[in-house]
Amino acid sequence: MTEADSTNEYVILVDRQDQPVGIMEKMEAHKRAELHRAFSVFVVNSKGELMLQRRAMTKYHSPGLWTNTCCSHPRQGESVEDAAHRRLEEEMGFDCSLAKVFDFIYKADVGQGLYEHEFDHVLTGIYDDEPLINTHEVMEWKWMGINELKEDIQKYPGHYTVWFRIAFDRFVHHLKGKAL
Repeated sequence: MTEADSTNEYVILVDRQDQPVGIMEKMEAHKRAELHRAFSVFVVNSKGELMLQRRAMTKYHSPGLWTNTCCSHPRQGESVEDAAHRRLEEEMGFDCSLAKVFDFIYKADVGQGLYEHEFDHVLTGIYDDEPLINTHEVMEWKWMGINELKEDIQKYPGHYTVWFRIAFDRFVHHLKGKAL
């Protein structure tokens, strides 16, 4: 099942400390703006470029927008790390070592009566090959340098998902002083 077909997909509802408080059907959680667990994966190559994906037009929200390498929600009983590896393979056709770097909470109107209200865990990894994208999930992909990306987000914020714009500055801060 692709994320675009969200029937009977559930999210883990959490409190502000990321403690589970229940589960809810994904679309209902997005209509009601319920806080739920999510993750975002940022993959860089050895040159320090970030792998971006452009969300497929069939996505139930934020279609056609550029974002981080992949993102989604863990299933009940699935760790964030296991879910991140699963979705990286499902969306981008590869896997790599991942490390959690930070988390944050955000709430945003994503249109069509839907809201993202997520406790988002951000993970990063290094990969130097090309992905084999799942075209039901991803329209296209590209590598982009951090400074070039920073300028593009400032010029064209509407071309990028809301969570990516929020997480990107924190991710850049994390990269400073890190050897790739």
